[in-house]
Amino acid sequence: MKYALGNLEEESFMQECQEEVVRPLSLDADTFRCFACHSQALQFLHKLISQITIDIFFIDWERPKGKVLKAVEGEGGVRNATVPVSIWRTYFVANEWNEIQTVRKINPLFQVLTVLFFLEVVGFKNLALMDSSSSLSRSQSSYIAPYSRILRYAVSAAAWLVIALMQIVFFVVFYERFIEDKIRQFVDLCCMSNISVFLLSHKCFGYYIHGRSVHGHADTNMEEMNMNLKREAENLCSQRGLVPNTDGQTFQIAVSSQMRQHYDRIHETLTRRNGPARLLSSPASTFEQSIKAYHTMNKFLASFIDHVHKEMDYFIKDKLLLERILGMEFMEPMEKSIFYNDEGYSFSSVLYYGNEATLLIYDLLFFCVVDLACQNFILAACLTYLQQEIFRFIRNTVGQKNLASKTLVDQRFLI
Repeated sequence: MKYALGNLEEESFMQECQEEVVRPLSLDADTFRCFACHSQALQFLHKLISQITIDIFFIDWERPKGKVLKAVEGEGGVRNATVPVSIWRTYFVANEWNEIQTVRKINPLFQVLTVLFFLEVVGFKNLALMDSSSSLSRSQSSYIAPYSRILRYAVSAAAWLVIALMQIVFFVVFYERFIEDKIRQFVDLCCMSNISVFLLSHKCFGYYIHGRSVHGHADTNMEEMNMNLKREAENLCSQRGLVPNTDGQTFQIAVSSQMRQHYDRIHETLTRRNGPARLLSSPASTFEQSIKAYHTMNKFLASFIDHVHKEMDYFIKDKLLLERILGMEFMEPMEKSIFYNDEGYSFSSVLYYGNEATLLIYDLLFFCVVDLACQNFILAACLTYLQQEIFRFIRNTVGQKNLASKTLVDQRFLI
């Protein structure tokens, strides 16, 4: 009897020791997952803030086709004036850019509903129970073991990743190839509109989309537009690339500090509108300053692309293999800016489209951490979709305001 009691006390003591060992390990694992979610959230917020504060400008290459007689107010006479260039092409390109700001490679609503279907309806959540059964269905009358937090995290994460990867494969292999590729369509639209896009995501680094029309004019009627497309399809005109006889239209750019300073000086007339009310000029003069700044910026960037400014010139080159692998540049744009040929349309990195991995991992960790706290997949799915929509709304709203302020496009036309 004495030995039996001793054995029982020893087993009880060993069980308590095991519980003490397992408990801190479990807490450490939960803490690690929460820390991972917070770190990914910081990365996501950093990318979000950088996207809604980029410098962007639409370079209009269209030139007046002639002169018209124009009445002069207050003088009672007429004089020759150049035919004004239509602004509607710029508005149209700006609207398309505004629409693709939050385009993703997966459908967030489909992602949440499908994950919830497999976990709750099909019964994949039962694989996270602490027993040896691999059955997806359990009867209510039988004993149901408690959930393992580690297994629950693994099952939900695996389901989220598998469904997301299937969506990405479908989107890249089938949808973009046979139905619609909005990123490449935007580049084609720029070329047909005779408008280039100049982007600076950092102080001296950004992207350039060459949209200068090979036909000289884009503000034309339907018949001439169709004739231009036919000539291009039959190779009866030059190619669209920035370099003659090439098709390269997208570039990563590293601009010199001198070029950036000149760019900022032109932009100063725009930032003055955000100063104190007592320092602001009248609305009429502010409008005139904005129009003058727009034309000055358009002329400067167009002349920069045309190699007019020899002191702020640039050259075009391919990235080295190691530069492509590391995602960095080894050369500094000291005297001349550098345009890197970019066949991967990497300007999408300033959009949701080019940051799908960051968005996917953040949504996954958010879903798992909420389920870790409440042990409820339905609530976790609802909160995950809710935060997706909130951040998408912020990205659209603030991004639209930044687009209007940086390009001088009236926000009322961004619909």
